[in-house]
Amino acid sequence: MATTTAKSDAPSADLRVIEDATCTFCGCVCDDIELKVQDSHITEAKRACVLGKAWFLNHDIEDRPSCLIEGQAASVEEGIERAARILSEARYPIVYGLSDTTCEAQRVAVAISDWIGGNVDTTTSVCHGPSGMAFQGVGEVTSTLGEVANRGDFIMFWGSNPAESHPRHFTKYSLMPKGMFLPNGRKDRTCVIVDVRRTKSAKAADIFLQIKPRKDFEALWTLRALAQGLELDADEVEAETGVPLATFQDVMDRMKRAKFGVIFFGMGLTMTRGKHLNSEALLALTRDMNRYTRFVCKPNRGHGNVTGADNVVSWRTGYPFGVNFGRGYPRFNPGEYTTSDTLARAEADAAMIIASDPMANFSQAARDHLRSIPYVALDPKETPTTRAATVAFNTATYGINVPGTVYRMDDVPIPLRPAFESPHPSDFDVLSGIERRVRELKGVEPA
Repeated sequence: MATTTAKSDAPSADLRVIEDATCTFCGCVCDDIELKVQDSHITEAKRACVLGKAWFLNHDIEDRPSCLIEGQAASVEEGIERAARILSEARYPIVYGLSDTTCEAQRVAVAISDWIGGNVDTTTSVCHGPSGMAFQGVGEVTSTLGEVANRGDFIMFWGSNPAESHPRHFTKYSLMPKGMFLPNGRKDRTCVIVDVRRTKSAKAADIFLQIKPRKDFEALWTLRALAQGLELDADEVEAETGVPLATFQDVMDRMKRAKFGVIFFGMGLTMTRGKHLNSEALLALTRDMNRYTRFVCKPNRGHGNVTGADNVVSWRTGYPFGVNFGRGYPRFNPGEYTTSDTLARAEADAAMIIASDPMANFSQAARDHLRSIPYVALDPKETPTTRAATVAFNTATYGINVPGTVYRMDDVPIPLRPAFESPHPSDFDVLSGIERRVRELKGVEPA
């Protein structure tokens, strides 16, 4: 439960302190934030990083109607009715987004996709989708971030820049914390960073490997060969990867000497040439290293609850993203059922976009088609996607206004402790209303 206390010297009785609040800006999902709230505004966010402070302190309730239908103010009930009819009457409806809302809302969104026989897809399909495919093909050797903080004496970041994308990652989980088996913190750890350019994170590395662009697979296969003691041609390795064989050998020797090795990887690996094959190579390298010592591998996830979206869609359908219910059962086929593709090929005839903004980042063909079909959008902020929506719901922000559950990037569920209420409905409330009405329109008795 949230802990709320009033300070004796507070200038207003409305000043409250929320202890152990959860930041949902990025996949670190830090749950040790102390918020000061006054008059429905957060005035201080202790222990939050620069991104977390911006997330909390810049949060304001937008003075907009809770629902717009074709740009005109309407009641939430009218919006739910229109949204349910759009989705129920479509032949190929799609549901997309989900990475910035609660698991409870995600669960309802998957149910709606099932009732309407459409697609359900998350933002994973345009970021760590290749990783999801690799997990199914190779498997994942994993751990919690708590284990990393207490045991990880060899930390590698591949294609990831946490100094800018996850500012508390180094200090809270991976490099700096003094753990149960690492009493000296950073001094007890070796850090290796692999990237195609020297990022801000590279300053924290003991060893920085700057590989050639689009050569991640070759570099990973080099390490796999060295892990198995195979002889390699030094000139060929350096020509292919841009890194001397002796440097790879030094890294492999350190990996074998580690007591608990950890590899974090980002979109610099998953979205370059090779995609899911790169992720498979890294997962296979992690598996290889467990012949010598304990090694684990985790993706550095970006959105606050994108890991929750993967978990919810997986336990509801058996697949993490890009799932089609058109035949009455779930089918998984990235490239065919993923949203950027169904829109770019002009296949979808209706859509529901939840807590994401494809109008700002999809291809031009996908954006043009989305604009041409009726669609529903749910978002706490006005975006290009909500502005063009047939039905747009202005919803409450999860973690700040709405309780629920989110998943940290290591698949650990974290409860949300909201700071104050919003006059707007939550995603869960809107989606639950849409599901009830969809079931009525489809002739299925509401649950």
